[in-house]
Amino acid sequence: MQNKLHKGQYDPAEDTFFLEDCIKNEKGKSALEIGTGSGYLTKVLERSFDFVVGTDINLDVLKNQTYASQNLLCCFGADAINLQFDLVICNLPYLATDEILDIATDGGKEGLEIPLQIIKSAIPSIREGGKFFFITSSLSNFTKLVEETNKMGLKARIFATKKLFFEELIVVEAVK
Repeated sequence: MQNKLHKGQYDPAEDTFFLEDCIKNEKGKSALEIGTGSGYLTKVLERSFDFVVGTDINLDVLKNQTYASQNLLCCFGADAINLQFDLVICNLPYLATDEILDIATDGGKEGLEIPLQIIKSAIPSIREGGKFFFITSSLSNFTKLVEETNKMGLKARIFATKKLFFEELIVVEAVK
């Protein structure tokens, strides 16, 4: 039985399940989820990876995960991590907003401000040849997000898209 979501915890939704579908065949020794929230995707990673870490900026959310995991760290992005992983994933806060009111969903100007900070923090945590999967939306400037990710030294491409009524979800694969 699922626990009630803690205040500030992102409820697994269509974007969560789409990202899950995109990473289901990934396997390796280590994986990192940035912005683990409820812990849903961290639990998915634990099925295919020997060592999994989840980070979140909200300590209360980590303490009260719906899908409780081990190896949790409270920090922004991957800023406090000094390890490299085979796979890093993130359901980015991609909504284009003038203000950051909800850290789980609001991405700032063009939906880029917070995602670019998260991507920059993740790069040192990706091993050479490792992958970084993140999700964004047609409601943000996803083209610029992919371009900026490439400028940061990753080889980014659109991996999969999914049309919804009001937007298109976009999963990006970036390889180091």
